[in-house]
Amino acid sequence: MTITRINPESLHTSPAFSQGILVEGGRTLYIGGQNGTDRQGEIHGDFAQQTEQAARNVMVVVEAAGGGLADIVKLTVILVDGQDLLAGYQASMKVLAGYAGTITGLRVAGLGRPEALVEIEGIAHLS
Repeated sequence: MTITRINPESLHTSPAFSQGILVEGGRTLYIGGQNGTDRQGEIHGDFAQQTEQAARNVMVVVEAAGGGLADIVKLTVILVDGQDLLAGYQASMKVLAGYAGTITGLRVAGLGRPEALVEIEGIAHLS
């Protein structure tokens, strides 16, 4: 399997994400939306705490499939409007430091569970 990060010189370069990722060979894992739930299904804490837990949950799914951080090629972060994106980013980097895949952020009015402030979904490509 080969993962090539695509960052054309004519586009903005960011240390936080790649503009595109080309994947050849391997297996694909689709990671369902993870919010800040603990093992018992409870959601605790503020936006930053929920974001860190959601990132941990993403990694648990990836690792259960035999992958790691470098295998994640796409993340979508969905946050409830009014939450501080920078605080969420900083919290997620406690778990996802070094992530170089693609990323999309969306603001929404609310999520499936009213107490949820963030949800992270993703795609990983495993060898």
